[in-house]
Amino acid sequence: MGQGTEFGLVDLEEVETPGDEWEEINVSETEADRIARKRDRKFEQFEERIKDADQFKVEQSVFDDATLAALYKLVQDGYVEAFGGPLSTGKEANVYLAQGDGREVAVKIYRINASNFRQMRDYLEGDPRFEGLGGKKKDVVLAWTKKELANLERAKAAGVRVPEPLATERNVLVMEYIGNAEGRAKRLGEVHIENPQTAYEVMREYMRRLYSAGLIHGDLSEYNVIFDEGQLVIIDLGQAVTVHHPNSREFLERDCRNVANFFSRQGLEVTEDELLEFVTDPEPDPSGE
Repeated sequence: MGQGTEFGLVDLEEVETPGDEWEEINVSETEADRIARKRDRKFEQFEERIKDADQFKVEQSVFDDATLAALYKLVQDGYVEAFGGPLSTGKEANVYLAQGDGREVAVKIYRINASNFRQMRDYLEGDPRFEGLGGKKKDVVLAWTKKELANLERAKAAGVRVPEPLATERNVLVMEYIGNAEGRAKRLGEVHIENPQTAYEVMREYMRRLYSAGLIHGDLSEYNVIFDEGQLVIIDLGQAVTVHHPNSREFLERDCRNVANFFSRQGLEVTEDELLEFVTDPEPDPSGE
């Protein structure tokens, strides 16, 4: 592993290896749906405060009653205490800074009417955790949110540095905020890498740990890895699939190609084939290939 420990890699002997089993993921009605239906006085007061807050006015379309009820439930459960401004906005989700349980957290709100709904289905269909999932947009987005939480938990258990997952309610995910008073941590493609060899060793080890745990990121590149206080942190695991997905090999090869191409541009002599061989080396090979 070489100099990888400088980037905060966890000792292999100190991590749990979850294997390639999959989690039960339920997309039935949530407590937030029941809160939105009941609409008691406390919820209506919370709803008015959120709608009047300056940081949310630009994206009012994101906050339907059920999404506001999900935020209300997370506040009631103590995961969120106060909301800050937006960290990022996109077609798929908005991410907001918040205060929660004595520390800053990131609150990711997936849009029910996501524009890449069909792409979401491509990653969900074939994943054994979502057999029988219907075609409703709401069910797909709710499944995607719970999938990201499950993927983060599995990656963390395998010793991969990811944002710590804290809670999910309906289409809202609360996780560790990675950044400081100056703003969010920079993406790998936004920083100067002083030691590309070390960074590459960390990246390939993280990819191997994910694969050993039966998980493939599916969209890995310098844009989904951030650099924080000397550590590489893998983010955006919503689309990650198990090795049982029919397109898992294609996704893994694409991840290897993206990572190898990036580090080749940093001056290293690496190839996607070498990286693929390293990632799939652990025994037993969970894909059965």
